[in-house]
Amino acid sequence: MNIRILAVGDVVGDQGVDFLTRHLPALRKVHQVHFTVVNGENAACNGLLPRQAEDIFSAGADVITLGNHTWDKQQIVDYMEHCPYLLRPANYTARVPGRGWGIFDGPRGLRIRVVDLIGRVGMDTNFDNPFTKLDEVLGREEADLTLIDFHAEATSEKLALGWYADGRAQAMWGTHTHVPTADAQVLPQGLGYVTDLGMTGPSQSVIGVRPSQAINRFLGGLPQRFQPADGPCQMHAVLFEIDTNARRCVSVQRADIS
Repeated sequence: MNIRILAVGDVVGDQGVDFLTRHLPALRKVHQVHFTVVNGENAACNGLLPRQAEDIFSAGADVITLGNHTWDKQQIVDYMEHCPYLLRPANYTARVPGRGWGIFDGPRGLRIRVVDLIGRVGMDTNFDNPFTKLDEVLGREEADLTLIDFHAEATSEKLALGWYADGRAQAMWGTHTHVPTADAQVLPQGLGYVTDLGMTGPSQSVIGVRPSQAINRFLGGLPQRFQPADGPCQMHAVLFEIDTNARRCVSVQRADIS
């Protein structure tokens, strides 16, 4: 049996949430998607609010992943404790709440493991090693398929983890940079891979925020609280088709909407 997994790039602002809720159901239907993972860590620009998580789930997300802005909205902490479908990076220190991976019900009784990891290159260094954390998670419980969201800055770190996971997971995608990459591929042992999904949010922006604010920052102006840009939106997503009998990905293709 082949199943289709849809991974949706970082949702930015209420504009991004609204665009997702209007277009994700149709995208899932057109591509006959069986399981959907959405990165929601920028839905509140920095962080995620419970009402936004509910909207993303209602639109068709089976799992929401987070990243370096996980704790920027403290309202999400209690919600996270009671929602097993909301994941923060597994390699945060053990002192923080929430969970970094889970095994979820897929079609025809499949057990689908989703792992959320965060990189260390060019990021906050207060994280455990994502490579050894992946080893630990994979050794804990059996699953039919494993999907990995690697929230990282450096393309080299993402690529290295992809090769490290090849043959032990079926799909891995990068998030965080908000810029889609053109390297969707299947690695030799069957891992579907793309370095970055991109983002879901304002298209006339600097990675989602108002261009004037980004320019002000690089010119050394007074710090400002970033706001999502106005104007048209886009949704960046990648579709992975997985042969569940062979336990390998057979195709990876972009499924963007603009």
